[in-house]
Order: sequence, then C-alpha cells, then structure tokens
Amino acid sequence: MAKMTLLEIVQDILNDMDSDSVNSINDTIESQQIAQIVKTSFYTMLGNRNWPHTRRMAQMEGVGDVTRPNFLRIPSNWKELQTFKYQKQKLGAADILIREVIYKTPDDFLRFISHRNSSNDNVQTVTDVSGVKLLIIDDTAPTYWTSFDDVYIVTDSYDSAVDTTLQQSKTECVVYVEPIWSMTDDAIPDLPTEAFIALLEESKSAAFLNIKQSANQKAEQRATKQQRWLS
Repeated sequence: MAKMTLLEIVQDILNDMDSDSVNSINDTIESQQIAQIVKTSFYTMLGNRNWPHTRRMAQMEGVGDVTRPNFLRIPSNWKELQTFKYQKQKLGAADILIREVIYKTPDDFLRFISHRNSSNDNVQTVTDVSGVKLLIIDDTAPTYWTSFDDVYIVTDSYDSAVDTTLQQSKTECVVYVEPIWSMTDDAIPDLPTEAFIALLEESKSAAFLNIKQSANQKAEQRATKQQRWLS
C-alpha cells in the first residue's frame, strides 16, 4: 500500500461508512471529525514505539543563564533522548574532544553531588528552578546529567574557564522526535509506507465506533493484524 494524503484517508473511510463524498477534509462536519480521528490514531501509533524514521541527530537548547550555568533546555519536539555528548576540551586546546555525558536518575544524581564540599574553590552552589540547591563543579566539563522535570537537562559540572554557561553548539545528541501533524488535504502523515494500512484501519475502526456508533469488525481485525506485524 502506498502512502496516502489525509484527504485520501478521509475519503476512503467515508466511502466505507456510506457517507457523503468530499473534495476537502473541511467540506462536512463528518469529514472534519474523521480527520481528527486520523490525527488521534496517528499519535497513538507513534506513542506505541520509537519509530526508526523519527531518529535524529540534534542539539539541545542553550539556556544562557549564568545563575544556572549547568542547565540546558530539552526541545519540545523531543520524544526520547538516547545519547548526550558534549565537547570537553580545555581552554586553548586545538583538538575537539567529544565525550558522552552519562545519565543518572534524579535520586542518584542528588546523592552523587550531595557529597561535595561547598567550601571548595571549584564547587559552585546553583539553585534549581524548584529552589533546591545543587553543588556543581565549575572547572570540569559535564560528566553526568539528569532531568527533574523533562524540560531542563541538569549536569553535575561545567568548565567556567571555557564558557560561562553550557553551550548549545557543543552538544551532540541522538534523539527520537515527535513528528508535526498538518491538518490539510495534501498532508501525508509521517509514517513509513508499511504503517499506512494500520493507520487507515485503526482510523476506520474508530470512526465507525465514534460516529456510526457501530463496530467495524473487519477494520478492527485488519488493524490488529497490522499492529502485530509492525511490532
């Protein structure tokens, strides 16, 4: 099955429902409802697994806040961060040194940094957005990271001799992103070709149930079969 536009999916479902044909997803209330059902089915399918086609190389967003120099922001379209690397070369070094920053759970991260002595020259007290004080090393590039809110990345250290805050340009990440949905006639849902039957049948099953108030057992069976195959 080839990829389909949103309008083609809506038209296919309307045809099976024996409903009025349309030339645009906005032509009738029913076609608009079905387009919304397709959107919901699309995001449900995306949430079931990490799809290979959504894997990207990407960079975090710099915060640029000298009161929180060890913070970076997670872009809003990231679904999952797989690998986080940062440039760790010292000031004046000619070669770029990129190394992985290791994840710690929030509890482990707090336990790890709590053993530091705040009176040491290379320990800086940074106040988290929640008000919690973090003991951060300020003469070494990041070694560990965590996130307390899935909005900000917090690292255990930064090198103040190199940068006043962590820099977006020095991050290197492998992530799964959340595709952007477009509610237009010619939009093609961002799924691999082999997933379109599942999207169509999931949407068709939901449309019969939500709009016609009746089950389409054939669509349900095909949707289940396709989901099993895709998994």
